[in-house]
Amino acid sequence: MKKKMTSTDDREFKFSVTPAERGERLDIFLSRKDVFVTRSQVKRAVEKGQILVNDIEVKPGHRLKNGDMILVHKKEPEECDIAPEEIPLDIIYEDAHILVVNKSHGMVVHPAAGNRRGTLVNALLFHCGDLSGIGGVKRPGIVHRLDKNTSGLMVVAKSDEAHIGLSKQFKEHLVKKTYRVLVHGDMKEEEGTIDLPIGRHPVDRKKMSTKSKRGKESLTRWSVEERYNVITLLSVRIETGRTHQIRVHLNAIGHPVVGDAVYGNSKRTIEMIRDTVQQVVLKKIRRQALHSSELCFTHPIAGNLVEFSSPLPDDMAWVCGALRASARKYNDVL
Repeated sequence: MKKKMTSTDDREFKFSVTPAERGERLDIFLSRKDVFVTRSQVKRAVEKGQILVNDIEVKPGHRLKNGDMILVHKKEPEECDIAPEEIPLDIIYEDAHILVVNKSHGMVVHPAAGNRRGTLVNALLFHCGDLSGIGGVKRPGIVHRLDKNTSGLMVVAKSDEAHIGLSKQFKEHLVKKTYRVLVHGDMKEEEGTIDLPIGRHPVDRKKMSTKSKRGKESLTRWSVEERYNVITLLSVRIETGRTHQIRVHLNAIGHPVVGDAVYGNSKRTIEMIRDTVQQVVLKKIRRQALHSSELCFTHPIAGNLVEFSSPLPDDMAWVCGALRASARKYNDVL
């Protein structure tokens, strides 16, 4: 049974473990006490030393004993100091709980050092007035992300309930995410699976790698959509959501993403192409040619399955058209 809370101020709470709660994990115990919304929040508080058991710091999985005294010093959420900005957004869908936006390439998702303005969050705060804060003040409403130079669909939480529901779906890999991507080389097969763990690069900590000693399970499925001789347009499904997963996986099998300056040295790869026309065309891509084209998940409040799609953006569509014409002429000559 939940003991009556005592409070030295409005953020300090005390609990006593009852016989019925003996043996329970600390994080599970506190997630039921109306102090934290999720176990991940409990974990972060434990790691910051904000939770003590019998005046001792313990781990989130600590097993409780009858009569243990738990002290929680919960810090109030920080005020969001991100400035709302009137930036045009391509909103695909919106209701009281979620918003689906078609992010343009070149837009950073959330503010960070060197990018305090002009981000998707700045634009969303202006449009919505307020966003769910479960994810922290630096990323209000954001339950997943796209790299700055990746375009396409993102879902944003507008309420705490939606944030919790969507986060759970992403964590359990229930959200279906499909991308369209241009890669170097002519894929030998029509489809395939890349099952390689991804973690921090062993030397360059800003990059991810399949050679990491602490890599996490990562699964990418791809299929050929169109071939342009030395370039291939793929449809890609990711079963996991590791940082830079598609770019790292495709580079690992020898087919780096067109325009990707971080993985695969795209500029050098383009210069090795013999067809000068294709060289000129590919140099028109100023970013990694990667687009989030389909998003499917269960609405976190209504409970129905929702699906959204986005066509290729203008820069990728133009390149595909030019490569298609060039490949046709090449094949006619043969």
